Amino acid sequence: MKKEIHPENYRVVAFKDMSNDEVFLTKSTANTRETIEVDGETYPLVKLEISRASHPFYTGKSKLVDTAGRIDKFKNKYKKFAK
Repeated sequence: MKKEIHPENYRVVAFKDMSNDEVFLTKSTANTRETIEVDGETYPLVKLEISRASHPFYTGKSKLVDTAGRIDKFKNKYKKFAK
């Protein structure tokens, strides 16, 4: 294995799906300022709006995740063009 070619910040990171509060651990180099405690250990935290736990394709459920009201804004903006 070649030396000094791998990132120095490659570590275990907690990813949290904010739509259903599921947390999973994996290795990553993602930069983050927040931390979370999982099973008595503290890990860097990366917040996600959608993940495999809440995405309709993976869950098989038709679930709308709209945290910023983007769909309503779009419908209101283009309502005047409806036939």
